[in-house]
Amino acid sequence: MRLTFYGYENCGTCRKAKKWLEAHGYELDVIPILTSPPTKVELEKFYKQSGLPIKKFFNTSGRRYRDLGMKDKIQHSSDDELLNWLASDGRLIKRPIVTDNEDKVTVGFDEETFEKVWGNL
Repeated sequence: MRLTFYGYENCGTCRKAKKWLEAHGYELDVIPILTSPPTKVELEKFYKQSGLPIKKFFNTSGRRYRDLGMKDKIQHSSDDELLNWLASDGRLIKRPIVTDNEDKVTVGFDEETFEKVWGNL
């Protein structure tokens, strides 16, 4: 099965996630999240499919997040505004985002979550 994998090659979390998925038999279409971030429409779709709060899509440990003061902005912004910020800068997006382009999406890497979502190829 093919998955779309939005990641960053220098990200340790992305490398772990990629290794886990490949070890479980997945083929990956890797998209560099910094130079080709998902569009606002794609992010909105991922957000709805994931069942996660929109805040979980932000890379809260990233420098760009801190430099822009996103911690305060997130508290007072609409989902539409948050999606615009995410789509405007791949550095704001938590990585990796993995999708089957149908109905499954994960954000970040947590082995337990991956086992639940991607464990049954």
